[in-house]
Amino acid sequence: MPPKSAATREAKHALPQAKVETYRNFIGGEWVPAAEGGTFEDRNPAHWDEVVGVFPASGGKDVDRAVGAAARAFPRWSRVPAPKRAEVLFRVGEILARRKEEIARLMTREMGKVLAETRGDVQEGVDTAYYMAGEGRRLYGETTPSELPSKFAMCVRRPVGVCAVVTPWNFPMAIPTWKIFPALLCGNSVVFKPASDTPATLCLPELLAVLLILGVKARTIALPAF
Repeated sequence: MPPKSAATREAKHALPQAKVETYRNFIGGEWVPAAEGGTFEDRNPAHWDEVVGVFPASGGKDVDRAVGAAARAFPRWSRVPAPKRAEVLFRVGEILARRKEEIARLMTREMGKVLAETRGDVQEGVDTAYYMAGEGRRLYGETTPSELPSKFAMCVRRPVGVCAVVTPWNFPMAIPTWKIFPALLCGNSVVFKPASDTPATLCLPELLAVLLILGVKARTIALPAF
């Protein structure tokens, strides 16, 4: 049997070409293009000819729009009781668990980790969602003795406002969920900027739709690039 050529070996191990998705920013409950109209390609580092997705090249105008939307959404979301916010995050965890293999394979295509590692990365997101869902009934305050006989001293946890989350490429599911889910659980709104090398992992329309339907209404806003 004649030896296989390098091209044949490459074709054997190449990942199948998937449909190239075009993504937009999720701002104020809507998928919108970058203000300046620019885009960039997210490519498979192992097979550079494979385009994983096309993303909006966002800039300052997009940031201003995202922050404005998050600020307007904050009062309503912050008034939702913490246990109810927790229910939203539990549903998000269920989505991530159900789509774990799909997300892991996308992550491998996008940034090169082996599947065993990307499955673990997605599991971090699942675990964080469930953990934060449990914390929805444990946002305890504190009581302390007062030096005054007629005073009762206590503190309660209150949301702080809009949180900016900017994350690196190496754990594109774990690190964002470590930041975004606690912020949402505590009643804050979020503007999320993933790494430009890994913008696809958290752009799940189904996940964002659940956040929208259950009351978050676009608190998580993707701005893939500056």
